[in-house]
Amino acid sequence: SIFEIGSITKTFTSLILAQMVEQHKVKFDDPVRELLPPGTVAKPSGPEITLLDLATQHSGLPRMPDNFHPADPRDPYADYTPANLYEFIGKHGVQETEHATFLYSNVGVGLLGQALANRASISYPQLLKLEVTGPLNMNDTVVKLSSEQQSRFATGHTTQHQTTPGWSLDALAGAGAIRSTAGDMLTYLEAQLHPDSVRHGSGEASVTIPSALKLTHELHGDALPQMNIALAWFYNPKTRSYWHNGATGGYSSFVFFNPAEDSAAVVLFNTTINPGVSFAD
Repeated sequence: SIFEIGSITKTFTSLILAQMVEQHKVKFDDPVRELLPPGTVAKPSGPEITLLDLATQHSGLPRMPDNFHPADPRDPYADYTPANLYEFIGKHGVQETEHATFLYSNVGVGLLGQALANRASISYPQLLKLEVTGPLNMNDTVVKLSSEQQSRFATGHTTQHQTTPGWSLDALAGAGAIRSTAGDMLTYLEAQLHPDSVRHGSGEASVTIPSALKLTHELHGDALPQMNIALAWFYNPKTRSYWHNGATGGYSSFVFFNPAEDSAAVVLFNTTINPGVSFAD
């Protein structure tokens, strides 16, 4: 069965970033402004928000954009387009907040996914397949379902156990658009635990993915109470586990992996556990 994984998508977006860094297509300290269409946002007078800031939730951007007004609350992200995203960032600006601390931002990681897709000149779903799911042979981990996959898509449920449609994401796909299976997610976690064991294919992405996986595990600062953050992954120094959770309108999810204990787990649930959820942190 296929489920929405919500904000676990953010770890895939961070792995795409690490892949493109390893392939010398971007650098961590590149200003995100440089990956947006010309004229989107003015160059600030001081330091700018970088790709690394977005991946580590230290950009200072708010959780959600202030121009987010969904036409259909049951599918709230469907009509939030790149034009809306660029309008928001144009007004907000990209000056780096001095001494920025951890602030969980869906719009920040959504912006990262859109910016990386811009640099690659392909869509986010295509970039996901090129850089991550293709090299890892995760064929059921997608943004858009095929007709065959649609037949295996578990029906989502609200907290009141009423059926609800899946979510469609456009500009903020990098923050929460991915659907996957338990089997594919275990493949993903096995790669996290043993990156050097990932088999190399013939393409550039297959060659760089072991080093890119390791890059996503490097810690970059504090996050939640008594937690650190790597590239999107939260890290619990007490248990030495990396983890992330997710939630959409009808689904909840959780993954962790612990290299020290060589253990990992995934939970996918076709009911949301938080009313009024807009991705989980």
